[in-house]
Amino acid sequence: MFTPAWVQDAVFYQIFPDRFENGDTSIDPAKTQPWGDAPTGSGFFGGDLRGIMNRLPYLTDLGINAIYLNPVFSATSNHKYNATDYLTIDPSFGTNELFKQFVDECHARSIRVVIDGVFNHVGTSHFAFKDVKEKGAASQYAHWFNIFSYPVGESSHPNYEGWWGYGSLPKLMVAHPDVQQYLFDVTRYWTGMGIDGWRLDVPNDVPHSFWKEWRKLVRSINPDCYIVGELWQDASPWLKGDEFDATMNYRFRDACLEFFCRGTISANDFQKRLADTRALYPEESNYAMQNLIGSHDTERYLTLCKGDVSKLRLTAFFQMAYVGAPMIYYGDEIGMEGEKDPDCRRTMIWDEEQWNKDLRRLFKQLIATRKKFKSLRGGTIGPILLLPKFKNIAAFERILGDERVIVILNNSASEVTLSFAVDGKTGSVRDAVTDAVLQVKKGKVNVDVPAMSGMMIAC
Repeated sequence: MFTPAWVQDAVFYQIFPDRFENGDTSIDPAKTQPWGDAPTGSGFFGGDLRGIMNRLPYLTDLGINAIYLNPVFSATSNHKYNATDYLTIDPSFGTNELFKQFVDECHARSIRVVIDGVFNHVGTSHFAFKDVKEKGAASQYAHWFNIFSYPVGESSHPNYEGWWGYGSLPKLMVAHPDVQQYLFDVTRYWTGMGIDGWRLDVPNDVPHSFWKEWRKLVRSINPDCYIVGELWQDASPWLKGDEFDATMNYRFRDACLEFFCRGTISANDFQKRLADTRALYPEESNYAMQNLIGSHDTERYLTLCKGDVSKLRLTAFFQMAYVGAPMIYYGDEIGMEGEKDPDCRRTMIWDEEQWNKDLRRLFKQLIATRKKFKSLRGGTIGPILLLPKFKNIAAFERILGDERVIVILNNSASEVTLSFAVDGKTGSVRDAVTDAVLQVKKGKVNVDVPAMSGMMIAC
């Protein structure tokens, strides 16, 4: 098995540190905006590690057992994807010692910690790039970057290679042995501190040869360390067992948007699209996927659904029943909205009067159901064929040993009555989510599934 066993049991929660909770105002960046103001591309709100630690009881109550943090290393931006120093926690988030305490407190609550590795590029304030800018071709770090001419220009008019042409993000030449050694030293430091995984930023821009050696290093330190890549399309070249364990499953998100949110594909097309994606990857990777419906790089799912909470509820129902590890983008569980970056990076709402409490209650209930039934985490998956008239009703089953859960998704405007065979069962079965009793007659159970809702039947 090349993927860590714990991942299929995980429910991830993605946190953008500057926007989750301000727990220590004494380390706020200059000109920190008031919490709740409209976000901008360059503004700061003062979220930090202490704030996340203060809210661990909230995450525990929700049922979260894994956190994915956007970058926490020193950088000049609010998003921290332009590192100035990989070996220190950004001062506005805390210290290295506080990060270690954070990891330990998470582990005490049985919460895994995955951090963001941004190894394709650095920021213009990174020590190596600053040295090249100062000394030109004479710099010992000149070969760390692809400089087209000297002197090195300003980021607004770069004469060097940057990620997607952005002068603010000089690209690292990771093929050079000393650049690789530098990044390996960084990896060794943080993996050795006890983190449980790495999410890798734009890994398709880094050579496969680098990742093969990098994986060996990571696993030599922690054999259970999870390695997940940010790969939006077919990730199969990276999922052969010698690079990544899985990917952020944006194909999962795309299918959910088409079926639940936009209603542009039928249930059969929805299930086929998911099956086709699973067929691309090793089975182990499918069970280790980060199944997300939104992230810091996308519009909020509820916003794309034009505020229709029923669509988000049904999607969450599916997300918690599907193969792979569900990942919640902070605030989705209380109904937060937001357009594209930077609006999707609003500050977390802590005023409970502004929450959609019914939605959060459902997320909590669904997470608990997923944890209760092993088949929802590690079971096989198979479609259940329905009559053609039910074109907006998706049904599948999860089976592990003697445990079987039938999942029904009614993505239509009308209630439907469905019948399912439950061979070998007599008397009754139960609704896996509500624990309601469902009668079995002549080897079948009949269920009424309201419009825009889901049901799980534990057989």
